Amino acid sequence: MTTTGDRLRRACRCLVMHSGAWHLAWALTLVTPAAAVGQELADFDYENLSFRGVGIEWGYLYPSTVEQDPSFGLRFDLGYLGPSVRLVPSVSFWQSRMTAAEVQTLEQRVEQLANRSRPVGSAPVDIDLGEIERRDVVLGVDSHVVWSIPLGLLSYAGAGVAAHVLDGRGESIDDTFVEDLLDSVTAGFNLHVGLEYPVTERLRFHTSMRHEWLGDLRYFEVRVGTQIMFGPSLPGELR
Repeated sequence: MTTTGDRLRRACRCLVMHSGAWHLAWALTLVTPAAAVGQELADFDYENLSFRGVGIEWGYLYPSTVEQDPSFGLRFDLGYLGPSVRLVPSVSFWQSRMTAAEVQTLEQRVEQLANRSRPVGSAPVDIDLGEIERRDVVLGVDSHVVWSIPLGLLSYAGAGVAAHVLDGRGESIDDTFVEDLLDSVTAGFNLHVGLEYPVTERLRFHTSMRHEWLGDLRYFEVRVGTQIMFGPSLPGELR
């Protein structure tokens, strides 16, 4: 039979393979305590799946193609789908400007497209797109493998999927085919780890780190937040 400790070790190996040294450092601090005190939540199954709470989150993104910027979101605690596995849907939002290098690359591609159809002997087309802003509304569902550790903390690691509703805006691209190219609905995938502190049975603080992949955009994100619990906490979640 697969134990909670086995699942945790597999989850941590997956995190390390896909997200670099920061996942390794986090995972190593949590796996050992989990093996000793993290068995209680393994006793619960889908009968504990119900809406239990809502949380507010603030984050900060470190993206690959846009500038660093904050994010804001809500998450919803749906309880446990299986042993130690919690479902957490969320909705979040961020907006940022494309980096100068990305804008320049886009300008070069548009220039190439325009110059292919220009009349023979005419001057080459020179494109200046100015500043371009990208916005993202993220509708996601995360699965958390949860276990308790010393000091009254809960820890979790897992993966999630999301729909990213991306919108591109800029004075030079509004109502053009360039804006249409930047507007899309894209599927994303993430790996994450986190900590929660149950202040009371009704109030929790949490922090997490995640790495998100969607098309040619990738970003690392740090989040902090607070959650109000409406439903009951399970025995393994109490301090």
